[in-house]
Order: sequence, then structure tokens, then C-alpha cells
Amino acid sequence: MLQSTITLLVSYLLLLTLAAWRAPKHTPIPRASKKLNQFLVLIPAHNEEKLLPRLLVNLHALEYPQSHYSVHVIADNCTDKTAELARQNDAIVHERWNTEQKGKGYALQWLLENLWQKDVAHDAIVILDADTIVSSNFLAVMNARLNNGERVIQAYYAVQNPESSFSAGLRYAALAVLHYLRPQGRMILGGSAGLKGNGMVFAADVMKEHAWSASVTEDIELHMALLLSGERVTFAPDAEIQAEMPDKLTDARSQNVRWEQGRLEMAKKYVPQLFKASTRQLRHPQKAFVLWDAIMEHLIPPFSVLAGLSIISLFGSLIWWLVESQGIGNQASSIRTFSPSKISLVLSVGALLGQVFYLLAGLKMVNAPRSVYRVFIYAPGYILWKIWHYVRILFGFEQQKWVRTTRNEG
Repeated sequence: MLQSTITLLVSYLLLLTLAAWRAPKHTPIPRASKKLNQFLVLIPAHNEEKLLPRLLVNLHALEYPQSHYSVHVIADNCTDKTAELARQNDAIVHERWNTEQKGKGYALQWLLENLWQKDVAHDAIVILDADTIVSSNFLAVMNARLNNGERVIQAYYAVQNPESSFSAGLRYAALAVLHYLRPQGRMILGGSAGLKGNGMVFAADVMKEHAWSASVTEDIELHMALLLSGERVTFAPDAEIQAEMPDKLTDARSQNVRWEQGRLEMAKKYVPQLFKASTRQLRHPQKAFVLWDAIMEHLIPPFSVLAGLSIISLFGSLIWWLVESQGIGNQASSIRTFSPSKISLVLSVGALLGQVFYLLAGLKMVNAPRSVYRVFIYAPGYILWKIWHYVRILFGFEQQKWVRTTRNEG
């Protein structure tokens, strides 16, 4: 059962990989755009005095008319100089104080409602985290895609500091396949790219129809709501954002627990709804595929967990084959060319090689630096660490509400 499940999941990842090779990497941007959309750039920030100014300076350098975008910072329960520094960098600051409703989702929904009440003119909304920097073409790419009829767009969300530590390097590799390869493959197959919590763009009317969730994985929940209402998220591979990741596994622990805990909760809640909705779309294969693809995304565990399970399966298949070959097991099956143990061993090897191909293909697509390849020497320890926490989350031994992730602030 375990080997069959792994083979199915890896086969799907390989399908996405092959499709991703065909996906365009660049967005055609006309020299004379038929429309310059008005963007509201929203940045939720809780005690981000160290990194927020860098993003605000970065946003001033975008290759897009400054008259057509405004930057709004939500200083959410801040006890440092976040609000003051944001004003100094020409951002519009909204200070929020609510010790009961903490977190990004609450802050964003509060600001959106305030902006709507004031009837602030806009065509689209951009969500960025405070520790982010964006490519200079970000708004130009998003403007072109909105003009082409796209309504929800996800940028490529990458790791800014992959060379800083083995942890950041391994996270870079994981996000290369999760945030680039898979969305690219889905664009070819007709799926939905998904929302990654950062670097997201929404047409104005989409946000008014869907409230921002306050769950620990608000991006996944919003994506599910969009899918069930018939919306599809597209992917802009050449609009890149980069964010810092913790250098130490101890600093990344709370973030990992929050993400995986939220993913499991979302799977329990939405897989039945997605399956039910897909059965109603059987006469429309393309619409049904978008929902089936979302189910698969819920079922695929983190890459390190899948790799760890594959290694366990490989050892089990190898032991089974050795037992049969020594005549200790079923004598009849041991002499057959395609005995169950040999089939299991071949599938186990194939699944592991398939994951290696999937990972290397993702790194090739994003032109990963050489330093990322060198950190794979630490992969066995990282896999064990990830599986340990995943099992504890699965059985309810670890719970994590929203907390600010420790930054590399020196």
C-alpha cells in the first residue's frame, strides 16, 4: 500500500515536471500598454523595523509609474519603530491594535475593509510580506497579465539567502519545485497555481467577494474558496519575489510546524469538498481537473517526508527481495522473473530516481546557484528532522498558533 501510494504521487510530480518544461518563462509586455492598472500594495507588518525599510526602498524602484500604485503598511500591534520608519519611506501607514485577533489574516481583512469604506480607487491588490524584495518588473508583469484577463496571479516566491546556511539552501531547493516547477506544470495542464502567502495579486472585485481567512494557513484556505467558486490562480514566473529564511532549524521550527499543521487541517476540511465538487463537473473535464489537481496537492506530503518514506520503502523492498532470493520466503515466487518482491524493488528504485529527477529539474529551471547543490550533504539530517516534526504534528503532539518567525537580523 505504501509503495503504491508513493508511486502514484511521484508519477504525478513527474507529470508536472514534464509539463513545466513546456511552460513559457516570460510574460509578453507590450511597449504601449492598453491600460495601466492602479495597484494597492498591502504589507502586513508586526515589529518589522529591521527589514521593512529595505522593501519600501525596493518598491520605489519598480519599473512602473509611481502614480499608479500606492504602498500601504499595516503596523499590526507593533511595539518598535515599524510605523515611524514606514512613514519616513513614504508609505501610507495604518496602525492596528487588537490583542485578541492577532495575525496576518486579521490585519489584512481589517485594512481592506477600511480601504473599501474610504472608496480608495484601485484595480488590483498586491500582498507582500515585510521581509521581501521584488523584481523591478513585478507590477509591469502583473499589469500585462491583468489586461489579458487573469484575475488572481501568484509570483515566483524564492529564498533570498540560499548561501547563508544549509537550512536556507535546502529550503531554496524545496521552494524551487514547490513554488516554480509545480505552478509552471499546472499552467500547461490547466490547473491552478495556488497561493503562496506572498507575492499575490488579486483583481479588485475578487477580494470583495472573498474575505481573508484568519487561519494559520490563510493562503491555502483562500485558494480553496477561490477554486470552489470557479476562480483559478495563474502563475507569473518572471515576476519574482525573494524573502529571507531562518538560518537555523531551531528558528524555522515554529514556521514549519505552523505550515504543516495548517496543511493537514486544510486537507481534512477541503479534500471531501473538492472531491464532491469535482463529481459535479464530470461533463466539464477541464473544470474537474482543476479540482482533482488541488486534491493531489493536498495529498502530496512535503518533499523531504516523501523522500524519507521512499527510502524506507526501498529498504523494505530490498529486504523482501533478499529474503525471497535466499529461499526463505515463498519458493514459487522467488523463481519467477517478475515476483512481487522484484516488482516492489523496481518501483521503489524508480520512485526514488523520479524524485531526484524532479528536484534537479526544478533547480535547473530556476538556475539555482552552485551553493545549493553542495548543501545536499546535509539532506539526510534535514529529512529526519522534518519527518520527526511531521509525525508529531500528525498525532497532535505539536500545535502552533501564529507567531512572528525569527529573522536573520544580525
